Amino acid sequence: MVPAGRRWSQKVTESSRALDLEPGVFALVDPREIALSLQRSAEASVNRKAGPFRSAMSMLNFYINRAGRNLPAERRACLEAAKGELRRLYGRTELHDAD
Repeated sequence: MVPAGRRWSQKVTESSRALDLEPGVFALVDPREIALSLQRSAEASVNRKAGPFRSAMSMLNFYINRAGRNLPAERRACLEAAKGELRRLYGRTELHDAD
């Protein structure tokens, strides 16, 4: 059993006010569909503090980082591919493009 304070990242993912995520976005199997869902959520959000690209990428990175070593290699590869799809959707070819 995990102590109560150890599941904060799940709560953030489920109830973050930064982006209203579509249900099951991180369970999708197609990296492009994950990216498109994050794009829709980021562009529709009125609570985000950064631009839509940064907000979507931040949420994806947050999920990958919090899942950590519990994330199977195949799942991690899919989520990492979703980062590339997000970059393509926003016309970002460089890792350090500004918003």
